[in-house]
Amino acid sequence: MTRGPDARRPTIMEVAALAGVSHQTVSRYLRHNGGLKPATVEKVDAAIRALDYRPNLMARSMRTKHSNRLAIVLPTLPGFVPVRLLAGASSVAHEAGYQLEIVSLDGSSEVRAERTRELVESGYVAGVLSPAPLPGFDPGARAPGAATIVITPEYDHNLHGAGALADGSMEGEIVAYLSSLGHRRFVHLAGPDTFPSARNRKAAYLEAIDRLGLESYAVFDGNWTARAGYEAIRDLATNAGVTAVVAANDLMAVGAIRAALDRGWRVPEDLSVIGWDNEEIARYGSPSLTTVAVDRERQGREAMQQLIAEVRGEPAPPPAPETINTLLIRESTSTPGAPAIRVELP
Repeated sequence: MTRGPDARRPTIMEVAALAGVSHQTVSRYLRHNGGLKPATVEKVDAAIRALDYRPNLMARSMRTKHSNRLAIVLPTLPGFVPVRLLAGASSVAHEAGYQLEIVSLDGSSEVRAERTRELVESGYVAGVLSPAPLPGFDPGARAPGAATIVITPEYDHNLHGAGALADGSMEGEIVAYLSSLGHRRFVHLAGPDTFPSARNRKAAYLEAIDRLGLESYAVFDGNWTARAGYEAIRDLATNAGVTAVVAANDLMAVGAIRAALDRGWRVPEDLSVIGWDNEEIARYGSPSLTTVAVDRERQGREAMQQLIAEVRGEPAPPPAPETINTLLIRESTSTPGAPAIRVELP
């Protein structure tokens, strides 16, 4: 339905009447409280679309004494743009009827913390989300009228992946999968030890090797670059007997594949390679790369759901119990000596 500029806005009561439910049910739907039957959700959604209903955000702001704006604060650093996390957070904020602003902050972590405090106390936003720590900042101690702030554990003080992003346990599944294909001697291309994710992936890899009675021929400390992966496999002894490479990220895995091909080794017939991150190059390279997909969008969604619940004084929905990491099997892995199998790209 398309309304003219002078048309009266439909009300929540009209939505309820068309859907055949109570206005409290429609309000619950709009607050994303959950617990509604799928059939009820479908009826309310259809009524909202039919009436072209939009919540009156200004009235809501006046009633709650809060702005309908939310903010995500991020450090201004080269290469630090968590695009997928922001996409997940944005979708939840907009669906809940909030405007979302991304605030880029220069300076040290202490300076960022102070500028965030100014934003929280300005009254300009109802809530602030920070995916990185803010030194000395106590989210629970707010002045009257100050915005709600949620600080999530996606990154550490050095802005390296932390929390679920640093969970390396999937390396155990990777090694077990390769072992099931018949691989017995491995190489690990590790990231820098300054990154929790690199340390945890290496530790989980070594633990799985030991637990399954396999052999790790070498662990090469890399720097996340394709060049590091290339050089490690380029310099691997010809008689090393390695049949599988477990890389801590996709770029090092792609470099390893290039080096193997330059040495006349077939991938995956002579050397299976697995990466981590599910970057675009992993999907469209040749062979396509077996890798770990990381659901960073889910992280953004769950963090924003937590913030909105705090703003509204409602219980936050519990996070999904399953890991954000999923192993995607593609063309770069096979039984040693077996030809590559063409796979549909997930």
